[in-house]
Amino acid sequence: MKNILITGVGGQGTVLAAKILAQAAQAKGWSVREAETIGMAQRGGFVTSHVRMGDAGEEVYSPLLAKRSADLVIAFEPAEAARALPYLAPGGMLVTASSPIQPVAADPYDPAEVLDVVRQKVPGVIVVDDVALCEKIGSRKALNIGLLATAVAASERMGAGLSGAVSLDETREAIRVCVKPKFVDMNLKAVDIAIA
Repeated sequence: MKNILITGVGGQGTVLAAKILAQAAQAKGWSVREAETIGMAQRGGFVTSHVRMGDAGEEVYSPLLAKRSADLVIAFEPAEAARALPYLAPGGMLVTASSPIQPVAADPYDPAEVLDVVRQKVPGVIVVDDVALCEKIGSRKALNIGLLATAVAASERMGAGLSGAVSLDETREAIRVCVKPKFVDMNLKAVDIAIA
């Protein structure tokens, strides 16, 4: 069983990233469940997507992850990475963007301080310079795909997270299925740039 948690702020594309992972698993004939928990997403609130895939032939009955069960957490901003820490399994992989989306209804926070706390809890965290990545891609709208590709490539390289479950080629194929045709090329470009 592979358990993945993708978390961010409304509008960042967490739901699409989860659908791409679910599609990649489903294309292999695996049992897969996917669900979102949304907290006032249209007003800048959090969105968390859960993906569970039966990579060993097992049936998946529940879409929601239990705490300390995520093989992989992908966070689209630092505060969401910190918020998701209770879900990360021992030895699990965490990939996070470095730039904050400052809350509308609360005081701004210092992303460096939050990332320091995350690094203390998860020494192997992969922090992505999302500003530089999006500049190379040419659009902020493909950050979700860039972070997803980073996580898939790191999983393959490190033998953790999604290792043995979803490959970069399977991710590309799932993008072709899940993304609107006019955005497919931009998203495939995001994969290539993120793993370069």
